[in-house]
Amino acid sequence: MFSAKSLFQEILDNDEAFQLFCSIAASGEAQGGWENGRIAALVPESQRDLAPKITRHGADEDKHGRIFNALLRKRELEPVEVPRETDYTMLLETHGIGLAHDKLRRDEPLTERDIVTYLSHSRVTEQRAADQMVMLRKSFGDHPDVGRAINMIAGDEDNHLAYCHEELLRLAAAGHGRLIQATLRETALAEIVIYRDVSLAVMGHMAAILRWPRAKSAVLMAAIHAMHLAERAGGWRRMVTLRMPERRNALGGPATTAPEYA
Repeated sequence: MFSAKSLFQEILDNDEAFQLFCSIAASGEAQGGWENGRIAALVPESQRDLAPKITRHGADEDKHGRIFNALLRKRELEPVEVPRETDYTMLLETHGIGLAHDKLRRDEPLTERDIVTYLSHSRVTEQRAADQMVMLRKSFGDHPDVGRAINMIAGDEDNHLAYCHEELLRLAAAGHGRLIQATLRETALAEIVIYRDVSLAVMGHMAAILRWPRAKSAVLMAAIHAMHLAERAGGWRRMVTLRMPERRNALGGPATTAPEYA
């Protein structure tokens, strides 16, 4: 029986699979960095105190993109074009989740409602990222090649999630509670569908690269569908609950720098 660790080890051991994995990850992080940068520039006056934290969030995402590209360079690999069906960040935007890029490209201040949309989108997607990093950190946190990168990114994702909880609770106390809960629910229910579809697409590409037997691919696809059913049945609720984090003001300082790889 294969595990998440054994599957990722297969990807790690194959240059073409690793190249696609890191390219997908780097592209998504760069997109997140751009989005946060634009949001920080357009924050309404009533929420100007958030701007440095949003800037820090974007800087972290940019750093993660650089880390994945550095992992590629270490193996003398170049980024490859990301297949559209595997582009999680782009598909979320295409389906109206988060703030539309057309809005972010305009030099018009955002509204408090826009900030609720942004933070709710981040609360859901950062939960997904944090969950993934828990698995990777458990399996590969001490890996000689990717362990340092995994641990740094995992720590940042924990900070991002804490920041979303704290700021959404602040906005809820300011009278936006109903809007926040409605937006979180809508976002989470849409995200679990897109995550399923992206997961199926990524596994399809990996199956072709790694030449998995048809039976192995079928089991993996079934597991992805089963996970989606569990999330649809109630697992999505972990993405919408709010609790004050132990670490307050998690994005209150400057972003850390990306590690160098020899």
